[in-house]
Amino acid sequence: MRMTLEGTLPYPLKLIINNLKFKNMKTLKNLSLAILSISLFTACSSDNDAPIPVNEEELITTLIVSLQPASGGDLVILNYRDIDGDGPNGPIISVSGDLTTNTTYNGTIQLLNESEAPAENITLEVLEEAEEHQFFYTVSNGFNVTTEYDDTDADGNPIGVEFTLNTGEASSGSISFILRHDLNKSGEGVSDGDITNAGGETDISALFNLNIL
Repeated sequence: MRMTLEGTLPYPLKLIINNLKFKNMKTLKNLSLAILSISLFTACSSDNDAPIPVNEEELITTLIVSLQPASGGDLVILNYRDIDGDGPNGPIISVSGDLTTNTTYNGTIQLLNESEAPAENITLEVLEEAEEHQFFYTVSNGFNVTTEYDDTDADGNPIGVEFTLNTGEASSGSISFILRHDLNKSGEGVSDGDITNAGGETDISALFNLNIL
């Protein structure tokens, strides 16, 4: 039979030892529960406090359209500037000159955020995310202008930063330049420049009144 030291001790000492054992077990249990609670709290706090990534759209304050006659002639600049964005001040719109009848123009669009110094070139970001962006050119009725896309994204769909503008006989009217993102480029007519089925969200929309002389 196995004998222990405790078995040979008087009863009062046994009682003291048992009490100490009970207290130690209780303390150990409480300590374990405390550690578990702290671990759970830390885990929950880490999950709840983790930063949520936000993909904010860049502010576009300025749209500049450059129209260069393919056969030589005066460059026409269309400029739309709205420095305060959604603020109380309206945009400043300017057109450097009239278009010429029966002329082909090579068009390019530049987008800027001029609320920063130096101004940020947003065109580069549009080209980097070309599959998610497309310009649309909307011509008013009776204005003798047609447009064609000259650039495409990796999927072969138009972007519209570069385009061709053809004028006809003398007329007056307007043309708007609308940039959409997260659109459906495979929608009916979208690749041909019809915005009807494009969906998505408008990044900027600028309208210019023009004359063909």
